[in-house]
Amino acid sequence: MIQYNPKSWFSLLFDVYSRYVIKSLLPLILFVGTFTTISCVLVLEVFKLDFAPTIGLHSILGIVLGLFLVLRTNTAYDRWWEGRKQWGQLVNDTRALAMKINAFVPREEEEHREFFRKMIGNVVVAMKEHLRDSILIGEMDLSDEEIKNIVVKSKHRPNIISKLMYERINVLRREDIITADQLFLIDKEIKSFSNIIGACERIKSTPIPFSYSMFIKKFLLVYAITLPIGFITAIGYWTIPLVLLAFYFLISIELISEEIEDPFGNDLNDLPLNELTVKIRRNINEIMK
Repeated sequence: MIQYNPKSWFSLLFDVYSRYVIKSLLPLILFVGTFTTISCVLVLEVFKLDFAPTIGLHSILGIVLGLFLVLRTNTAYDRWWEGRKQWGQLVNDTRALAMKINAFVPREEEEHREFFRKMIGNVVVAMKEHLRDSILIGEMDLSDEEIKNIVVKSKHRPNIISKLMYERINVLRREDIITADQLFLIDKEIKSFSNIIGACERIKSTPIPFSYSMFIKKFLLVYAITLPIGFITAIGYWTIPLVLLAFYFLISIELISEEIEDPFGNDLNDLPLNELTVKIRRNINEIMK
């Protein structure tokens, strides 16, 4: 995720992200620019047409297109914000679980305390990698070979790690290290891990409907390639930069929406999952030291 100062206008206007957008959209921009240039040459030089400029239709279509883009952006941002809320809840729940384990499990039970110190952090790493369709375990603290083999062979690592924590909690209860009431209190946070990863999977696996995404892209392209008709005879070759500028801003909104609708990847505007993971593990280590 990009870190920036929202009050710094100059840095925002000339930020590197603008160059990233231009690079991503370059093929489309070149296509629209070439089409507009050819249209200008044909109208002004070859056929030498002279018709009254008409922007009424594009004004009406522009209103409709604006409503579509607003809905598109709001929908994408809702998904981004919902993902951020889920990971904010994960930060809170991991802290709460670490505090409860630290308070309920005596310090002489060093093996159990160390298990939870590692596994609470591991479930967060597992969630991050799972949402990125990754099978990497390099960031996990898996010093126990038996546990490592179980995690490596699993298909859904967040679930497996939560299962291992439940099994260890049950051992603590059977050995009377914790009470039944304490087990009930701990259950809330471990159960929340399944709720959080389930909510994130819902966001990730439910894209914007195909027909909607296809229609808005076609609408944007048709709007851009027909826009020169309303300006060629009025402003001549100035139509080319005008159309390119309008197309750049319109298509950029769609590009940003595509980027943030799946907020768990590594794009510039995705959620800072790496930083949140490091923060959570640092908090857990501090609480349970």
